[in-house]
Amino acid sequence: MRIYDLMPAMKSIFKNIALIGKFMNSETSEQVSILAAFLRERQIDVVIEENTARQSMLADYPTAPIGQIGRDVDLAIVLGGDGTMLTAARAFVDYDTPLIGVNRGRFGFLTDLVAESMLPGISRILEGKFYQEERMLLTASLERDGKLLSHGHALNDVVVNKNGGAKLIELEVCIDGQFVHRQRSDGLIISTPTGTTAYSLSAGGPILHPTLDAIALVPICPHTLTNRPIAINSASVVEVVLMRAEDACVHLDGQLHSAMEEGDKMIVRRAKETITLLHPQDHSHYAMLREKLKWG
Repeated sequence: MRIYDLMPAMKSIFKNIALIGKFMNSETSEQVSILAAFLRERQIDVVIEENTARQSMLADYPTAPIGQIGRDVDLAIVLGGDGTMLTAARAFVDYDTPLIGVNRGRFGFLTDLVAESMLPGISRILEGKFYQEERMLLTASLERDGKLLSHGHALNDVVVNKNGGAKLIELEVCIDGQFVHRQRSDGLIISTPTGTTAYSLSAGGPILHPTLDAIALVPICPHTLTNRPIAINSASVVEVVLMRAEDACVHLDGQLHSAMEEGDKMIVRRAKETITLLHPQDHSHYAMLREKLKWG
C-alpha cells in the first residue's frame, strides 16, 4: 500500500499546484514523486519545475521553468531548505502565488513542514486549514557613474562586503538623503525582517518579527565597536557608496552577485511586491525560534 493511500481524499481549495525541489538532492526527488502522486489522486493539476522533474525522472507531468511556473498555478510547494525557498520567492515576485515550504535542509526558518509529516500537513492546508503571511522584499540597484549596472530583489538581505581580501572596506551610508556615517568594516547587511534570522543574526543583528515594517542595517565586523545595528522604517531608502576597497561585491540573498568598484552606489528600498507564505494553523513564530535557536 502506498503511503498516500493511507489518507482519505479531500476536496482541495487549490486546483493547480507547482512543485519545486532542492537541486541535486536524491531524498528530495523521492519526496517530490510521492507528493506529485498524492496530489494527482486528489484531482489536482500538478506542474513540476523543469530541473526538479529532470532529476526526479518524472516524465508524465507537465513542466515549466522556475521563472514561468508561477504564472498558471494558484499554489507552489517548495521542498528543500531556506536557499530553495529564497530562489523560489524571487522567481515568483511577479506572480500573486503563495508558497509552502517543506524542510529538507538544516535550519528551515522559511520552511514550516517537515518531510516526515509532509502529507498530513499538506492535506490540512489543501482543506483550507492555514493562515497566510505577507513578507516584504527589498530591491537593490547598483549604479556606476550614474548608470544602472544591475537590479534585483531579495527576500532576506542585500549585503555589501569584501570579496575575500584581508583589508577592510570603507562605506558611506545615507538614509533618505541624510548622511549617517562612514564605516570601515568587512561589510554591511541590509536585511528584511525575514532575513534577520539569516546572515544578520550571525553578525549580531536583532531578530525582527516578520510582520514588522522595518529594515535592519547590520555592520559586519566593524573597526569601530560603536558602529551598531540599527532598525529603520521600511519606507526609507538606503544608499551605500563604496569609498575604498581592493575587492568588494554585493550579494542578494547570498545567491546573486555583482562586483563593486570604488565610487559605486548601491540603492536599497522596499519593493512594491510581496511574497505570500502559507502556514499551518498551529504555526508559531516564537515556537519556531525556540526550536531552531535551541532556546530553553
